Amino acid sequence: MTLANLLSTSQIVPEMESTEHWAAIGELVDVLVATGKIQSEERALVWDSIKQREQTMSTGIGFGIAIPHASSEKVTEVVAAFGRSQTGIEFESLDGQPVFIVVLFVVPKDQFQTHLRTLAAIAKFLNDKTVREELSAAEDATQILQVFENRSPRA
Repeated sequence: MTLANLLSTSQIVPEMESTEHWAAIGELVDVLVATGKIQSEERALVWDSIKQREQTMSTGIGFGIAIPHASSEKVTEVVAAFGRSQTGIEFESLDGQPVFIVVLFVVPKDQFQTHLRTLAAIAKFLNDKTVREELSAAEDATQILQVFENRSPRA
């Protein structure tokens, strides 16, 4: 599995509407529901899992990046959504700076190693300043996905 395999253009929001932490997470959870990755009747349970994880410590890791994540018995495979904000999102980041890139993912419950590998791969991928610049410069969801396809390491 590569990071690019987790996304399709329909799971990418090139310009997020949200300007704050919780709204941004909700916007990406809604993308997962809209694309059928999460069943609409399961949305609240997945949201609760993400919220519980996020309340322990912000997943705004710095450098304009946030990686909200959780495990849930309501998914059978890793699901993800990507959002970008050109104006920035207040995310209670560790460095106190706004977030411009948000990658939300949910892994099946009890897949701890998969959870850690996915988180590490996304963090490493986005740690590359060139990748962040390419994601920022991409004009639409197709170009954003191309950055993931061209540069993604195996998760």
